[in-house]
Amino acid sequence: MKERNSNVSFVEMVDVSKKKIVHRRATATGKIILKKQTIDAIKKGEIKKGNPLPIAEVSGILAAKKTYELIPLCHPIPLTKVDLTFKMAEDYVEAQCSVTADYKTGVEMEALTGVTTALLTIWDMVKYLEKDENGQYPTTKIMDIKVVEKTKDEKHV
Repeated sequence: MKERNSNVSFVEMVDVSKKKIVHRRATATGKIILKKQTIDAIKKGEIKKGNPLPIAEVSGILAAKKTYELIPLCHPIPLTKVDLTFKMAEDYVEAQCSVTADYKTGVEMEALTGVTTALLTIWDMVKYLEKDENGQYPTTKIMDIKVVEKTKDEKHV
């Protein structure tokens, strides 16, 4: 075990080798606030780059699978399922990412990474509609990213 010294930074990946494999699931949600005109353009299929929702779905799935490459101390987890869905409201799109794996540690970071990347992808695809006359984004924001469910089922494996 490494000795902690207040003058030296301490980093260590958690050892999960002795933990049991368990069926795990996590779901995260988040929203991107957009102008009503942008929401209307998405609904009408008028976004220059194409429909942002299927692209955001694919990017969120890829991001969930690559979480361990993005967050330094996350374990590479063999995911068995990643599911991304979207709900559109008058002034926002809500994304939900559910991730499943049979492994020794949880999948909430993968769900959070998936939902965040999906929302960033939507922003990228509609940003030209969201900019003001100064090229700024005064009303566009990503918010309310959170884990809404995390489960472990030891009997399922």
